This record gives sequence, structure tokens and C-alpha cells, in this order.
Amino acid sequence: MKPSARSDLAGRLGRGLVRGLPLLWLGLFFLVPFAVTLKISFSSPATAQPPYLPVLDWQGGLEGWREFLEALDFENYQMLAADALYRDAALSSLGYAALATAILVLLGTPTAYAMSRASARWQPILVALVIVPFWTSFLIRVYAWIAILKPEGLLNAALIKLGLIGAPLPILDSPFGVLIGLTYAYLPFMVLPLYAVMSRLDPALTEAAADLGAARVRTFFTVTLPLSLPGLAAGALLCFIPMVGEFIIPDLLGGSDTLMLGRVLWSEFFSNRDWPLASAVAVLLLILVVGPVVLFREAELRREEAAEGRAGEGGR
Repeated sequence: MKPSARSDLAGRLGRGLVRGLPLLWLGLFFLVPFAVTLKISFSSPATAQPPYLPVLDWQGGLEGWREFLEALDFENYQMLAADALYRDAALSSLGYAALATAILVLLGTPTAYAMSRASARWQPILVALVIVPFWTSFLIRVYAWIAILKPEGLLNAALIKLGLIGAPLPILDSPFGVLIGLTYAYLPFMVLPLYAVMSRLDPALTEAAADLGAARVRTFFTVTLPLSLPGLAAGALLCFIPMVGEFIIPDLLGGSDTLMLGRVLWSEFFSNRDWPLASAVAVLLLILVVGPVVLFREAELRREEAAEGRAGEGGR
């Protein structure tokens, strides 16, 4: 084989590995577990091991496959549609995630902007400060918020000492406590993508706006923020998607009355031992979080097509 032919073969194999390994990873660790969960969601609960029926008998041949497929049903999904508990849990999860994401946008945008405008010497330090919470266990950080938010905790003690309140506020075991926990836990996921985009913006753009008489606030809203929308969208998705299925924060900071899909899923799986219904809730949760990703991808494709169209018109 000629050296050029061997080089071409090695190049094709390398490209095949680069493309194939991520697909293999997704297939083994996403598609296969999802297929198992999807199958269980069409099963029925049973006092057995595993606690659901039917279970495929691989030695039954075509007759075994036929009996297996006939035993599958949509009963769990019918229950999800008929029972208000699951509808309310889905709406509550979306509401908490949407509201917390909006708060994160309001807090993360100026934080990322200030970091990107800091001197080159301070920027690595500021990024490290944003990342530092990840060095501590997530569960421990949530437990720390219990000590802060409880009636005799640090926050109420400080507010009483300052004379702002006369009695402790019921922050813990409330929706407000859940929002505080979500905002704290996911703020780095909003700040870091925004900072990555804002730090790469061309300073000449803001300088040109200033030369044209635009104030700093107007420059931010007319130049910096529109150019930072990809980072803002990425940060919003990084926060919104896991918050929809959040379990630890609503369980520890929201109390027993907080209704979210993550808690319902845990209850069905561990308390009720209803694996088929829990799997149906997991599939519903996946549908809820995949929707925003699909919409974001379509919006990105339209934006890229529009940018290419403008570039083509400019070239002509």
C-alpha cells in the first residue's frame, strides 16, 4: 500500500472514531437506559422481582415476543393525564424553573458583565470565585441554607437585629426558600456562559458606540446585550433544564407542600414502589426538558441562516 493510501485510510479511520465515539457514548449511556425506562413505563406494577410485568422471556421465541408486546399498555400515561397531581406537579416544576431562570438572568447578566470588564489580572480570580462553590458537596451547601433560612437562623437573626422585622419570617419550607436555593445553586451556570461570550466581544464596538454619544447603559442594552444573547440562551438552558427535575432543593428547603416532578418521581419509585408509573413520570420529565432544547436549536439555525443571508447580500 502506498504511503498516500495509508495516510488516507488513517485519516478516514480517525474521522470515523471522532464521529463514532460520541455516538457510541450516547447510545450506551442515554439511548439504552431511556429504552429500558420507556419499556417499563408501558408495564404494570407487580409484587415480584423486578416489580413490574411483563418481563421478556428470551427463550420464548416469536410467541414470547407476541405475548410480551400484547401485555404492554398505556395505562400509566392515562393515569398521568387523568390525575391532577401529575399535571399540577409538571406545571409547578415549569413555574419554579422559569421564575428561577428569570431571577438568574437578572443576577447573572450584570455579574458576568462586571467580570468581563474587570482588568486582565482580576478576571481569573473572579472566575475562580464563581467556581469555588463546586468544590463543596451540593448536599452540604443546601443543608447550609437550612441553617441560614430557618426561623432561628442567620438571616432572620440579622433582620431582627437590624430592626427590619419584629418576628422571624417563614422562609424555610416555603416557595421563597425553594427559589433562593435554586438561584444560589445554579447561578454559576448562568454566569460562566455569559462571561465566556462577553469577554470575547470586540471592545471597538463599545468604543464606537461611546464615540457616537451613547451612554454606558445604552451601549450595554444596544450593543453588549444583543451580542451576548447566545451565551444568555445557553446559560438559561443550563439552568432551566436541571431545575425542572430538581429534587434535593424542594425536598429540603420547600417542605412537604412543595410539589415538583422530581419529588413525585422519587415518591413513586421509592415509597410506592410503582416502577412503571415512576418511569412514565421520568419520560414526561424528559419531554418537558427536551422541548426547550429543540426550540433553542431551531432558533439558532434560523439565526445562522439569517446571518448567512445578510453576509451573502453584503458580498453582492
